Amino acid sequence: MADITLTENHALSMDDARAAAQKVADQMTVDYEMTCVWDADVLSFKRSGISGTLALTEGSACLEITLGFMLKGFAKKIEEQVGKNMQKMFAGDATQDAA
Repeated sequence: MADITLTENHALSMDDARAAAQKVADQMTVDYEMTCVWDADVLSFKRSGISGTLALTEGSACLEITLGFMLKGFAKKIEEQVGKNMQKMFAGDATQDAA
């Protein structure tokens, strides 16, 4: 069961939504040493202590994050920051800075 679940509505095309998500995935790979893999329109990410998925559909993006024991105490703070980033990511132009 996910510790954090966020859904963000968007008006992006599927290609633009995927491009925005890929930009963030690339940054997560560099910043947090996460592995990110696409399976159709679902981006899965993982590293020690955190894993999750970002599922893209026409008009919305659903993020589910599972936290390891050591990060559960930071769930609220993580949720707030990730929520802000998702709003930026899916606000419009996929070329904007989403991280």
